[in-house]
Amino acid sequence: MSSNFHFLLILVFLISLQPTISTSSSSIDLIQKTCKNTKYYDLCVSSLKSDSTSLKADTKGLATIMVKIGMVNATATNTFLSSHELVLNTTNYTNNDVVLMKKLLKDCADKYALATNALQDSLQDLNNEVYDYAYLHVMAAADYPNVCHNGFKRNPRLDYPTQLAIREDGFKHICDVVLGILDALGW
Repeated sequence: MSSNFHFLLILVFLISLQPTISTSSSSIDLIQKTCKNTKYYDLCVSSLKSDSTSLKADTKGLATIMVKIGMVNATATNTFLSSHELVLNTTNYTNNDVVLMKKLLKDCADKYALATNALQDSLQDLNNEVYDYAYLHVMAAADYPNVCHNGFKRNPRLDYPTQLAIREDGFKHICDVVLGILDALGW
């Protein structure tokens, strides 16, 4: 679990690309207050602090920032899966297993693309202040990795890649943070 948290912190740091700036007390207070409504307080605070736009954001803006972080995460996982890097580690598998592994990884990449699309839809819902639909789209996005994982469960000869499991957990944690922030909007 600790390695998952570290992976998320590193990912948030790398995607932020924003210079670190001093923060005002009221901005930090809103971030901390908002993040207390989430399952992953530390992830929420560190993610939001890594984005300089959070300093001027209201709660809706903080939700938007976290959705965008989720989109970057899902897109990065899709790219990782599409690179076939995991297929290179299949020396213990038969040729048929390697073919199946490639198919499963392509299916997983497709699911992460759909997760990105669902989060994009949630951004539109946030902009339109249709928070119930934003919530549903984030829930859908969080569920797409389950389809990927279930594909491996149906094929017990193939191990679910550890790197993918870490990415799945990280993505789900980000979605859980978004859901907590959406709850704080009081719709």
